[in-house]
Amino acid sequence: MTIQEFKSYAKNQLQNSPSPDLDIQVILEHFLKLSKTQILLNKDKNLSELEFETLSDAIAKRKSGLPVAYITNCKEFFGYDFFVTPDVLIPKPDTEILVEKAIDFIIAKIENNPDKIFTICDMCTGSGCIAISVFRTLLDSHKIPLSKMPKFTLVDISEKALQIAKKNAELLCTKDELYNLHFIQSNLFENIQYSYDVILSNPPYIPQSDISTMRRNVVDYEPHSALFVPDDDPLKFYRAIARSGRTMLNANGILWFEIYEKLGSEMCA
Repeated sequence: MTIQEFKSYAKNQLQNSPSPDLDIQVILEHFLKLSKTQILLNKDKNLSELEFETLSDAIAKRKSGLPVAYITNCKEFFGYDFFVTPDVLIPKPDTEILVEKAIDFIIAKIENNPDKIFTICDMCTGSGCIAISVFRTLLDSHKIPLSKMPKFTLVDISEKALQIAKKNAELLCTKDELYNLHFIQSNLFENIQYSYDVILSNPPYIPQSDISTMRRNVVDYEPHSALFVPDDDPLKFYRAIARSGRTMLNANGILWFEIYEKLGSEMCA
């Protein structure tokens, strides 16, 4: 079977997918280690038996509803590729806004206080995509010297999530850079003994009653503990983190949150 023939086969298998063409393209690029252009140029190339089996298995998993990111164990976020499993949320484009805002704030802080080493906490870090994206962008795009870089603490209650965050740090950072990233397993600030200039967080915020309206690939496969909160207390994590911020933030410190748009006004209040 050629690559082009496999595309037709796979599309027939993924008729219930909302994005079959994109699913197939991502799977082909990942497992064949080819770019989009290379796949087009090699569309008449015959797949080996192993390649066909690997790709067919991936398509079968996608047909069952498993998100592509969990099949490839990879999700692009803010220009970086993050390792993901069902133990962590799949990084979403909306969260890139939080990263952008935080970077702008941190850059201004560094420029106004060139001799200070700032401290940053990423609470409920999951895959580590927020903190690591901020860290890498400060180094890569803004050319902040490593000696002037903020110190980051990545916190999660889940040991498995924290291991994935560590893996992403190791994949995306050099050994010298890793000294700026610290990982702590904690239920919010229970095990934290430091204070910070910036606290970033994308905590659970979706009310349980919204489950019926959500996409099944999210509800069925992504970790509920990182998504959902009780209907009678949907702001519980924001309130707890904000309360901790009274003591865990340094003078002129700031909290940056991703919030649920349906509760935006309540969150601000």
